Amino acid sequence: MRRGLHILLLATVLIGCRKDPSLTTSDAVDGPFIVDLPVGFPALPVPEENPLTVASVSLGKALFFDPRLSRDGTISCASCHHPDRAFSDTVALSLGVEGRPGLRNSPTLGNVAYHPNFFRDGGVPTLERQVIAPVSDFAEMDHTLEGAVEAVADEERYQRWSQMAYGRELDPFVITRALASYERTLVSGWSRFDRYFYQGQTSALTESEVRGWDLFRSEALNCAACHSGFDFTDHSFQNIGQYLSYTDPGRERISLDPADNGKFKVPTLRNIALTGPYMHDGAMNSLDEVVEHFASGGLSHPNKSPLMPTFALTAEEKADLIAFLHALTDERSLDQVP
Repeated sequence: MRRGLHILLLATVLIGCRKDPSLTTSDAVDGPFIVDLPVGFPALPVPEENPLTVASVSLGKALFFDPRLSRDGTISCASCHHPDRAFSDTVALSLGVEGRPGLRNSPTLGNVAYHPNFFRDGGVPTLERQVIAPVSDFAEMDHTLEGAVEAVADEERYQRWSQMAYGRELDPFVITRALASYERTLVSGWSRFDRYFYQGQTSALTESEVRGWDLFRSEALNCAACHSGFDFTDHSFQNIGQYLSYTDPGRERISLDPADNGKFKVPTLRNIALTGPYMHDGAMNSLDEVVEHFASGGLSHPNKSPLMPTFALTAEEKADLIAFLHALTDERSLDQVP
């Protein structure tokens, strides 16, 4: 009777808080993982068929940092998505197994739970399907999901979490669901700008940053036409006139429509000061270079977005705009999993 009461109380506690993933007792009980959301953010989109639980996100985090998911045991998801860089990379093109360069620059994983599609060309509709590509891509992990399962199958805690979250042994289904679950918890919205805009802390931004915010949303610059909403992106696909001829066709690779040539998904600007180098190919190394490109209006590619005006900034205005972009850096880690 006392043991039954103990289990009931434990389950009740888990509904309201996160459980320590180090719990190893045989009577461990899984429960929902509660994601801490910033003020002003919408509810976190989570598919009914893959709910967030303590066990699923704990397993997902462990797998995210496990290099055994790659063929030669050298590359993990975190190799290209560094937590201290808002889960982006530090180089133009990430290097996979045997030093093979990837196709595109690795973007931040902040707020991917809110994305309607994935990759810079939007070619994958769900996070569960997205995680398959890095594991199987020749230039990244160069493995199979079955091979990855075999490499980690003897990890007792992985099997325990798998049974708790999904009621089955670790397999490709579980790996894709668990990794997607962990990535959904990577929420970005803890910057000084958020304290200023959503919490009314007027002292959170400097005068220069406030002027930069005013410039950012001005009609002359038109930045907010695409970098809008709580995540500073409308998730549309735009050609910004980076090249006259694109070696990477972008959205056209998926749609097969020539009108989509050179179009890539508009990235979030959250943590933009941490996520360089910039653009789909990492060709721009600084925010100063990025601002100069947009001020020029871009090159005259036939698909260039009509939302790309030319504009002129004084040295002070450019400094103000870049200062505002720095104010979008999170003041705490995106990782909420113990």
